[in-house]
This record gives sequence, structure tokens and C-alpha cells, in this order.
Amino acid sequence: MRVPVSAMPRHVLMSADALGGVWQYACDLAGGIARQGIGVTLAVLGPAPTGAQQEDAEATGCRLIVTGLPLDWTAALPSEIEEAGETLARIAETLGADVVHLHSPAFAAAADFAVPVIATCHSCVATWWEAVETGPLPPDLAWRRDLAARGCRRVDALLAPSAAFANATARLYGLPLAPGVIHNGRRPAKPDTAQADPAPFAFTAGRLWDRAKNLAALDRIAARLAVPVHAAGPVEGQNGERIALPNLRLLGRLDDAGIARQLAQRPVFVTLARYEPFGLAVLEAAQAGCALVLADLPTFRELWDGAAVFADPEDEAGTARVLDAVMADPERRTALGEAARQRAGRYSVDAMAAGVADTFRAVLAMRADASRKEAAA
Repeated sequence: MRVPVSAMPRHVLMSADALGGVWQYACDLAGGIARQGIGVTLAVLGPAPTGAQQEDAEATGCRLIVTGLPLDWTAALPSEIEEAGETLARIAETLGADVVHLHSPAFAAAADFAVPVIATCHSCVATWWEAVETGPLPPDLAWRRDLAARGCRRVDALLAPSAAFANATARLYGLPLAPGVIHNGRRPAKPDTAQADPAPFAFTAGRLWDRAKNLAALDRIAARLAVPVHAAGPVEGQNGERIALPNLRLLGRLDDAGIARQLAQRPVFVTLARYEPFGLAVLEAAQAGCALVLADLPTFRELWDGAAVFADPEDEAGTARVLDAVMADPERRTALGEAARQRAGRYSVDAMAAGVADTFRAVLAMRADASRKEAAA
């Protein structure tokens, strides 16, 4: 085993996928830690990133490897995830990486990495199921949960983007300690144009097909509202799940620039999600100065209490009244947008990168200390 001569990594292998918020997280984090003098190789699993995504990643200064390996939530068999983890371990060794940063602990379930491994829990089937469904996990999800649980116990450090999600992860996986909390950060968008007055519509974005996003409820609520609700994102997932949303103004899948153009108009941003480990779309809306109307979830309370209006997603009539009231009160809407923008300043890329870099140093120091003790024994 190669023992680092200092607790500062020179090169990190990070894994990511290009299908959702993990991509933005990985690119922002790669750029943040690269500014600290740490080299980054980004290994992409699942579908290849688009040309625009590749340019975004390379602009951070990181090296990009498109592996073609399966994602933990799309793999057909446990062995596919285990083999993907082993491949990542070999890539790390070939590159001479000092640390590996996984976007899912499942990839550490069986692989033997020669260097310290940290994993960030962005989401998982166990916490998703608890929020959305009832009864025991079906077999196809149970083995994914079990792999994630094994990985959680094998990594050198486990992270989560909010305390609410860290506690839920520890509880459902029976972990002796909750993952460390490092809030996500996001680079503020730089829209081409700015609008003086907030636009007369509401807006939401994300995986519209995902039942946890609760778009069916928002679609019904939209039929009650005096203003339209625009929705950006796919209505069909990689797993074939699809949703019809006749009352929303569907914009399709937008790239970062397209989302920025919507948010630059400062609509009321709304999400009625039943499950959200962090919510990068909310942060992007807050950075743009949008008033926030959020589902009353522990995560959103943790991050946005005092800077958003909270609504009960099970009370559709009440939520419609809340949205109408915010839309009809320009002064309140402006104040909410400014409060959200101020709060968003807490969740910067530099703060996120500093926290993750500190974790790199900690696991390297622990590994080096263990090696010294082993050699002295």
C-alpha cells in the first residue's frame, strides 16, 4: 500500500453520473478542490455526458473518463455493481490516486481499494422507499439497500448533504455514527439578461417522473391556480416510469443555461417533494432571488427555515391558497426572494470543497497513522 507522505492529497478519483444533480455536485466539487491544488479525475458511470456536460467538467480543470459502468440504481444484478467498484479500484491504482470519492457507497461494498475511500450519500432506495411507499422493500430494491449498507461500513468516511438525511441514513442502515454533514454548494448562474419584476408564473424542476417529487399533486394544484406552473425535466425515467402532467406547462429537459434563463425571471419556485436529501434546484432558485414555496420536510426546514414559505403537500387546497397568496403580494414575494438569496450564500462551492478537502486530509492521516502503528508492532 502506498502511504502518502502528507495528509494533503495530490490526486483524487471521483465517481459521478450524468443524469441528475450528482453531475452538478461533482463538477462544482471538482472545481472547488482543484482550486486547492488537488488534481481530479472524474469517472462517469451510466450514460455518457452530453457535449455540453463534458465541456462543463473539463472547464473545472479535471480529467474526464467515461467508463460505461452501470449505475447502482440501474444495474440488473448485484454483481454488476460489485464489478463496477472493482473497476474503479483498478482505475484509481492506475492513475496513482491518493483518495477515492464515490457518489454512492454501494460501489465500496465488495471492492478492495488500495487508498482511502470516502462516499457521499446523495440518496438511496431505503430512504426513498420510506418516504414514498409502505411495507417491505421489494427484492429488486432490497439487494440494492444491502449493497449500500455494506458500502457504508467499508468506506473510510461517509458524508451526507444535510443533517436530516444523515440521520435518516444512519437509522435505516443501523450505522453506529451518522454520516458527516457537508452541505452541497452550487456555482451561481450568470444569466444573459436580468428582469426587474418577478414573472407571473411558478416554476419547478427535477425528475418529474420520480414519485418522490410528487408532481402529480402539483399538477392537480396547478389547475386551481390563477397563474401557470412551468416544469422543467424529464417525464420518463431510465427505469421506464412515466407520468402525465396535463395542467403543467412542460418545458422538457433543460440544460443549466436553460434553467438559468427560467430562474432569471424570478418566478415563485415550488417543490412539493416527499423526499429530498438536499435539493440543488431549490438552491439554484434561491441564488436567483426567487421566492420559495417548499414542502414541509425536515431537510427543507434545516436549510431554508426563515427564508421560505412551507406548505403541506397533502393539503392541496391549502397549498394552492399559499401559492396564490405569495403570487398576489409583490412586496412579500420580493422579501422572500431576497431572504432566499441571502440564505443561499451559506451554501457555496468553496465551503463544500473545504469540507470535503478536510475529509480527504483526515482519512489520509488516519490511514498513515494506522500504517505507522502496524510497522511498529
